[in-house]
Amino acid sequence: MSKRIIITGASSGIGEALAYELASQGNHLALCARREEELKDLCGKLKDKYPNGEFIWETLDVSQLDQVGPTIHKLKDRLGGLDTLVANAGVVGVRATGSGELDKDQWIFNVNLMGAIATIDAAAAIFKEQKHGHLVGISSFSAYVGIPGSAAYSASKAAISNYLQAVRTELCNRNIQVTCIHPGFIETNLSPNMDKYPFVIKADLAAKKMASAINKKKKDVTVPAWPWAILKHVLPLLPDSALKKVF
Repeated sequence: MSKRIIITGASSGIGEALAYELASQGNHLALCARREEELKDLCGKLKDKYPNGEFIWETLDVSQLDQVGPTIHKLKDRLGGLDTLVANAGVVGVRATGSGELDKDQWIFNVNLMGAIATIDAAAAIFKEQKHGHLVGISSFSAYVGIPGSAAYSASKAAISNYLQAVRTELCNRNIQVTCIHPGFIETNLSPNMDKYPFVIKADLAAKKMASAINKKKKDVTVPAWPWAILKHVLPLLPDSALKKVF
């Protein structure tokens, strides 16, 4: 049975790959991101490939918190309802601690944490009113163990994972499911140099695994499961010097 799904941050990377995968399963999608031309192009390609699906878009910068709720509600109305929301929009940032460039960290938290919270909050209001729905948040393996040089990014992902766990508990009796996905190292057009990291998989394969977790309404998953489901317990036990070499 097809579902009506909103995906944020859908114009590239994991969001784009997930859009293709969910569209291939017969779902109707509403896509949003900051880049208008990329969204229009993606929706056109999806329609050409899956002519029976509905694919709409709206530009959205999730760091502009006052825009998030109205955009999510508008897309819900255009889709004729909403079954699943995927809060995927996020940014990666690198900053040496002590550099004083706090504006970079603030931007990361505005997008990855507050933008995701605003997105989830808007969808939760819809789901509570209609008495069903599925909230999906894309976190990161760095929620379990911080990446040196990307402390703010890692902290933002740890925060959204914790937030989603609290939301799941809060809404557990409201027929609203909550899934938190922790990707490992995923090769996308946004991260072409991922070959220097271990256990890298391509975005299309990652999207298949994510879509499977979404369809099964799993609570908390790592993608891919091997080896990250084990490493999330092992890596925090390593000495700092060894952990730094891993990353």
